[in-house]
Amino acid sequence: MAIIKPFKGVRPPKDLVEQVASRPYDVLNSQEAREEAAGNEKSLYHIIKPEIDFPVGTDEHDPAVYEKAASNFKKFQEKGWLLQDKKECYYIYAQTMNGKTQYGLVVGAYVPDYMNGVIKKHELTRRDKEEDRMKHVRVNDANIEPVFFAYPDSKMLDEIVAKYIVNDPEYNFIAPGDGFGHTFWIIDNDEDIKSITAAFKEMPSLYIADGHHRSAAAALVGEEKSRLNPNHKGDEEYNYFMAVCFPANQLTIIDYNRVVKDLNGLTEEEFLNAIKEDFIVEEKGEQIYKPATLHNFSLYLEGKWYSLTAKEGTYNDNDPIGVLDVTISSNLILDKVLGIKDLRSDKRIDFVGGIRGLGELKKRVDSKEMKVALALYPVSMKQLMDIADTGNIMPPKTTWFEPKLRSGLVIHKLG
Repeated sequence: MAIIKPFKGVRPPKDLVEQVASRPYDVLNSQEAREEAAGNEKSLYHIIKPEIDFPVGTDEHDPAVYEKAASNFKKFQEKGWLLQDKKECYYIYAQTMNGKTQYGLVVGAYVPDYMNGVIKKHELTRRDKEEDRMKHVRVNDANIEPVFFAYPDSKMLDEIVAKYIVNDPEYNFIAPGDGFGHTFWIIDNDEDIKSITAAFKEMPSLYIADGHHRSAAAALVGEEKSRLNPNHKGDEEYNYFMAVCFPANQLTIIDYNRVVKDLNGLTEEEFLNAIKEDFIVEEKGEQIYKPATLHNFSLYLEGKWYSLTAKEGTYNDNDPIGVLDVTISSNLILDKVLGIKDLRSDKRIDFVGGIRGLGELKKRVDSKEMKVALALYPVSMKQLMDIADTGNIMPPKTTWFEPKLRSGLVIHKLG
């Protein structure tokens, strides 16, 4: 069963939310954060990318940078740019992209649930990235940014959310740059709070959709605080971390595509002949071709698009990892033909989120920066949950969720 709790959110006043809210720390670099925060002292980037307050080139992992995050967080509260709710609440956070809206519940997720596998992951994490976020959580004594969870569909939760979203929201704005809508309601009714807590208690698992490093960091800091507290009881705020939980049936995973710098010494003809061993290859011409079904791929090479369909016997539909197109393409094209063994470390390969469109793949190849592009049919939420349920881990760069959660709508203090 999944344990959650409401919390006293730290939030911007309604008239400041658009100035405070930002993209997540890990989707832009320091220079982009500087540009987006230019002239805006209320931007959350001063807390989540505090290196922008130092000279260009300052190491973002310098201890002084983390301390600046904490002093900026304190300043935001002193100036009233962030205020704490008086009552423990749940919150509804809705995102609208391309006319489709998904409704998430902002909750305090239970640290022991992460440790014992009730909160399930599908990706490996890197210790250096975990440690970076752990330092950020420690120095602020808060989860400044949320993580993105999925939960099994719940009629009770659907009904509670439906009741609130007919009311005027606390926040409602279109984010600059991406044009996505962000809407936010407060759930402060005691009966509804009890019902939400009870509905989650019925769920065997929650699933990390996006934010594996933030989840790991938040849980590890919570565990660390419990270990260092001689009077630890188990109900302290640090036993929980902030998550936005969406019903799985509302989420769409976007494709995550690959571009490669060379053909591993092969000519174009030799490369195409090599992949014909495992794929039915059809030339599609100059018009962009998008993969049509599972086990169908799109290849762009020398100004032409190709359809690749994996031949029967080259994959195992009964294996939760073997069925993935990312596994098929990694094994039979990237490794077998192009000699790319490790997707995490090989410098010959790069990854392009499907939100950028297949035109971005064409552009990277036409510019001669890359030699070949490979587009994949996106993973389904069912596949993600099956993999997490069986204790398996997806290959690197498999899932891309969009829209990204906006940071700064609500913050969770651990103290």
